[in-house]
Amino acid sequence: MELIDNVINYITNHHILSCLVRLIAALICGAFIGLERTKRSKEAGIRTHCIIACASALIMIISKYGFGDMIDAAGNAIAGTRGVDPSRIAAQVVSGISFLGAGVIFKNGNTVKGLTTAAGIWATAGVGMACGAGMYEIAGIVTLLILVVQMLMHRFSIGNDAYSTSEIRITLVDTPEIRAALKAKQAELGIDVTNSRITTCGDNTLNLILQVRMKNAIPFNEVMKFMDEHPEIKSLSV
Repeated sequence: MELIDNVINYITNHHILSCLVRLIAALICGAFIGLERTKRSKEAGIRTHCIIACASALIMIISKYGFGDMIDAAGNAIAGTRGVDPSRIAAQVVSGISFLGAGVIFKNGNTVKGLTTAAGIWATAGVGMACGAGMYEIAGIVTLLILVVQMLMHRFSIGNDAYSTSEIRITLVDTPEIRAALKAKQAELGIDVTNSRITTCGDNTLNLILQVRMKNAIPFNEVMKFMDEHPEIKSLSV
């Protein structure tokens, strides 16, 4: 019982419980905003909004409580710190890491990839700042929250977070049979075509370039089997 009381007192005295409530509140708010966005088929979904909201709350907590060891009870700079303002450096980290995150975002046709990865990089910078400020408990809590969000969203995918984007290139001899087979396979695999470019040749050959969204990658053996069943297909790239 004494150990439990000591843990409770430690958490209460170090504002950990208050910070945890704020982080979870930010996470929930981000999830609701992301849910609305994903229902409108926008690229940034629930995971991205959760990570950004949680990281923003973390950085705000660091700004408020992370530099208490730089001043005394009267609000004056502690001797030896020379009145420095560490929050200025932290602010530059927040903006500077954004450029690094932007480097992993790229456009593929009508879709955008890398938003969640960029948000994760930004959140990781916040965790590093928390460790640098000596807020180890808060850094650990945020790391755990982000890991839980990532793993849950991968396991129980919702909206756009359930889909990956890809490009499919097909060259085929155009017949009613192969058109019907392609439509049936699209429905079977749950493929959503977001953009297409089709060119025809004089020998009744079609070249299709399709930008698609799908939940699962198409296995290589499925591609080979489909081509064997339909000799009209001359080439197929996924």
